[in-house]
Amino acid sequence: MTPGETVNKDAAKKWRWEIPENYNIGYDVVDKHVAVGKKDKVILYWENGHGAEKKFTLGEMKQLTNKFGNALKKIGVKKGDRFLMRLPNIPEFHISFLGGVKIGAVPIPSSVMFKADEIEYRINDSGAVAVIVTPMFLGEVERIKDKCPTLKTIIVVGGDSHLSYDAIMKAASSTLKIEETKSRDIAFFCYTSGTTGPPKGAVHLHQWVMGNDPSALFWQEAKDDDLIAHTGDLNWIFPLGNGFLYPWRWGISTFIYDGRFDPVKWYEFIEKYRITNLASVPTAYRMLLTVKDAEKKYDLSSLRHCISAGEPLNPEVVKEWRRRMGLDAYDGIGMTEIMVYLSNMKDVPIRPGSCGQPQPGHQCAIVDRNGKELSVNQPGILAVKEDDPGLFREYWRKADKTSECFRNGYFLTGDVLYRDDDGYYWFSGRDDDLINASGYRISPFEVESAVISHPAVLEAAAVESPDELRGSIVKAFVVLQRGEKPSLDLKKDIQEHVKRVSAPYKYPREIEFVAMLPKTQSGKIKRKKLRQSEHKKR
Repeated sequence: MTPGETVNKDAAKKWRWEIPENYNIGYDVVDKHVAVGKKDKVILYWENGHGAEKKFTLGEMKQLTNKFGNALKKIGVKKGDRFLMRLPNIPEFHISFLGGVKIGAVPIPSSVMFKADEIEYRINDSGAVAVIVTPMFLGEVERIKDKCPTLKTIIVVGGDSHLSYDAIMKAASSTLKIEETKSRDIAFFCYTSGTTGPPKGAVHLHQWVMGNDPSALFWQEAKDDDLIAHTGDLNWIFPLGNGFLYPWRWGISTFIYDGRFDPVKWYEFIEKYRITNLASVPTAYRMLLTVKDAEKKYDLSSLRHCISAGEPLNPEVVKEWRRRMGLDAYDGIGMTEIMVYLSNMKDVPIRPGSCGQPQPGHQCAIVDRNGKELSVNQPGILAVKEDDPGLFREYWRKADKTSECFRNGYFLTGDVLYRDDDGYYWFSGRDDDLINASGYRISPFEVESAVISHPAVLEAAAVESPDELRGSIVKAFVVLQRGEKPSLDLKKDIQEHVKRVSAPYKYPREIEFVAMLPKTQSGKIKRKKLRQSEHKKR
């Protein structure tokens, strides 16, 4: 297969992975291209909210990632060691991630919005030996560093406290012997939230990038001369894959922005950089459509292909995007454990509201809780064959949680869908209570924990609530402590409190004070009942 090859009726039958025994992500996405004479190709364009700009060639990326790999080795990081990445969308994210995997170390991308307790949990659960961070996001690490026994080193990008990134890079050699990793060695992992317990580290192998080739070739329809841009944060697995690693494996250039999402600014980026391929989330597409006459004000002629994931793309957005931009927005569905395997693809007619069909090579099915396949038009759990090379291997140090989601040769995603007579898949809801809001997958357990930590709150339940602009938001039902009275000021105070003690994107945009929460006989909150009541109101 080559970049830009389109889907046809025989593509799925013809697709074959050829995954070698020895394989390293770092070599595959950078050094391989340099070895065939592409060292001068610009692989990364970057800009931040202050207007600073940078670009990097493949040759420069090879040297910089080699330097970081050597710097890690010098401070004692070795194959299998984990290190936490607390970085925004800056080139040092690409450099440190690839420098780590080149020596067989295991990077763990994490949100810069996480607060101290969230960082402490991830460091201690993973046994991370190092953290790489910028001065802006160092404070939360400082607060918990003494509570993390395995943490030995804090590397600061753009600062002179702790271990300076600039200093260790300056001293490091640009010649590196890449670790001879196996394709099934651990490469990295990302934490995914659960509904009834703490987050889980989804472990991905080096073969993960190659295992997701269909995502780049068929869903993203990437071509050699494309410039691919993702509007999201690289610490999330969708941008990490489709906005970085998947395109780079094929030597395709990417653009990334370090700044708050602004629809006007993104139209300017498309025009300025001649972006050809946009990857984003439904909330961003809805916001882009709020810019009146954008298709007339900006030269968007370079843009040829758009994809969306993170939550279902509303049918009206699909239709309006096509009407105004003359382009389809190809919706897909995925998760941290498997990324996007099910999607709309070019040359396969879009049915607005459907999340499409399995990409070539990936075997999906709708099953019951035991992994038994269900018939067409019967809702069930979306499942993926357990031997798929892009599937995660396990939840880090949580064997019981891992075994719970594998049944009858399938990985059960927890997403409830049905398949129609023509093979299109349709999203129905969640088999659990995860909240999808603005492209984030949010655990109600974590939201509730943050809300309950407010002194005025006795109990709380968090659910997903429909929203016209954002698609869905976090809503909290709150039972107050005796003597506390509901008020607008208290509502705002609880919201600000949640922003302080957890990642801000988790805060409830809507709060409803209630006398009690619906519960089962065993005392479990009936979130489903609350969620259903929200949908009936809208």
